[in-house]
Amino acid sequence: MICTAILVSSCDSKRVFDDNKTLPDNIWDKTNKVSFAVNITDTVSAHNVYINVRNADGYPYGNLYLFIHTKFPSGQTFTDTLECVLADANGKWLGDGLGDIYDNQILFKRNVRFRQSGTYTFDLEQGMRLEKLPLIMDVGMRIEKIK
Repeated sequence: MICTAILVSSCDSKRVFDDNKTLPDNIWDKTNKVSFAVNITDTVSAHNVYINVRNADGYPYGNLYLFIHTKFPSGQTFTDTLECVLADANGKWLGDGLGDIYDNQILFKRNVRFRQSGTYTFDLEQGMRLEKLPLIMDVGMRIEKIK
């Protein structure tokens, strides 16, 4: 068991942060912001930042709009809008699928240098027209160091 954990962590040496949160009842309510606090110490290296989305087959759209609110260690805030494409033009789900569940990792920021060390807070808010967005199961973030 310990050997497996060591092998998995050594194979993922680029990972700085990786966390997913399950949405209650597989529904993303507009009022439910999903928050991630990330402690950054490396202000020199470049990083890629990804958004993870797990959806079920019956999700009613081919995309997902997100508002991503970033709070810097200095207290400054910034908001981005990201379209996560979950299906192709023919309606075929993208990402890795198992049964009727699909996992997508969407590039949010490429080649980012975090200029301040400290805790960054990322709040993810669904930006779709429905108040209660069905069949989004999990949402997460991954930050990788570029080697």
